Amino acid sequence: MSIEVNNESGVEVDDEALVRLGRHVLERLYVHPESELSIILVDVEAMEKLHIEWMDEPGPTDVLSFPMDELRPGTATRPTASGILGDVVLCPEVARSQAGTAGHSMNEELLLLTTHGMLHLLGFDHAEPEEEKEMFGLQRQLLADFLGGAAPRETTQ
Repeated sequence: MSIEVNNESGVEVDDEALVRLGRHVLERLYVHPESELSIILVDVEAMEKLHIEWMDEPGPTDVLSFPMDELRPGTATRPTASGILGDVVLCPEVARSQAGTAGHSMNEELLLLTTHGMLHLLGFDHAEPEEEKEMFGLQRQLLADFLGGAAPRETTQ
């Protein structure tokens, strides 16, 4: 799997953990091992511009997802075709604020947000109650498995 992390935020983050998490999520969801994922970390100003441009909402947000090949999770007997999953864009400064509220570290919040963004790239959503239950349940399970225990408390919706 090709997972590229591009940190344009000016905030020091654990890039290696983001790559390990990306591999973990893609393997658990049976995404083809030749698939590509990009994780981009930006500052508040850049995130606010993206949020306005793509979501027509003011202010910065924590995570945005930009799918490319519309890949979906596979199964053990039928993994997805290879392709470009897309971009997960994170804002560490927003993550730091949310982490303080939730009572965990910024890096844990970034892991949560990365998982959340990747699930969006794979077609999951949380607009409806049943979708939210499925997506957040899977998000918690993937993070708990990755961290070897409990997942950080969710702060994004």
